[in-house]
Amino acid sequence: SGGKLVAALEAMGAEHVTLPVHSKNPLQIWRNQLALAALCKSHNVDLIHVRSRAPAWSCLLAARQSNTPYIATFHGQYGHANRFKRWYNSAMLRGKACIAVSDFIADHISNTYSPLPPLHTIYRGIDLSLFDPERIPPPTLASLRSAWQIDASEPLLLLPGRLTRLKGHHLLIDAMATLHNAHLQVRIVGDMTGRERYVAECKARIDQAGLSDRVRFVGACQDMATAYAISDIVVSASTKPEAFGRTICEAQAMGCLVVAADHGGARETLQASQPQGLFKPGDSSALAAAIKRQLSLSHAARQRSAQTSREHIARHFNLHTMQAQTLALYASVLDQDH
Repeated sequence: SGGKLVAALEAMGAEHVTLPVHSKNPLQIWRNQLALAALCKSHNVDLIHVRSRAPAWSCLLAARQSNTPYIATFHGQYGHANRFKRWYNSAMLRGKACIAVSDFIADHISNTYSPLPPLHTIYRGIDLSLFDPERIPPPTLASLRSAWQIDASEPLLLLPGRLTRLKGHHLLIDAMATLHNAHLQVRIVGDMTGRERYVAECKARIDQAGLSDRVRFVGACQDMATAYAISDIVVSASTKPEAFGRTICEAQAMGCLVVAADHGGARETLQASQPQGLFKPGDSSALAAAIKRQLSLSHAARQRSAQTSREHIARHFNLHTMQAQTLALYASVLDQDH
């Protein structure tokens, strides 16, 4: 249904067709499927790949109407408390195959739904050419430090992500309150548009804890590689298990120390590389302890961690591996269909 990345897609040579596929209105879903089926025929589409539930219903119907193979990627747990919600989610599982973005999500699918199509775990991929600490020039680093009012003499903690309660902003604020004697600074990154009430609530909590000079919201950031590069620790404090946890992998690719709640996809991406960074989910004291553990590492230990973490991401969670595995699945589905 459009968005800020359409221009980038078109610049690459892709064709973007704007349709209101985000709509959950049954009539609009039916209209979408007619338009999508027509596109499949006019463009000789080989395969439909869907990544969200409302579009999935339009695409599923269009796939059946046009006799086009259909697969889905399952990106989250989704609400599944009752039969209707599980039925709604099942549009993601009615194709030739389903991709899970982590073992955590694959287990969730297997334990929650039946029947299932062939299930494939394909981890999300990090662009190591973009998230490379060697490519960022010093003036770029200095410019962001200045914009964010960073004191270079004190460690910087970064909490990136959507500004929602589930991301654990309150948890980090509470942890910082227990670390009040530590010389630390926190920057919270995320688009504040439409989230003003939640940001005001967090800022009130920051003020109450006497942390207004240390914990600040900096809005959206278009250059996350540089944001990681100026950070000492990247925090993922999510109170609900993340399906994958992209920021954890991006931060490791940049050689950052990471602190993350020990559940969901975060456990898979951090356990082998920085196990000391995991903490008990929802526990601000445990979060504070994990921050202290990471900060207590010697300079040599931090350098070793930076190297092994980047190697870990390159081996298991790189973009090229994701692309190759996805294209191989496409080929397999198309071979079966013919």
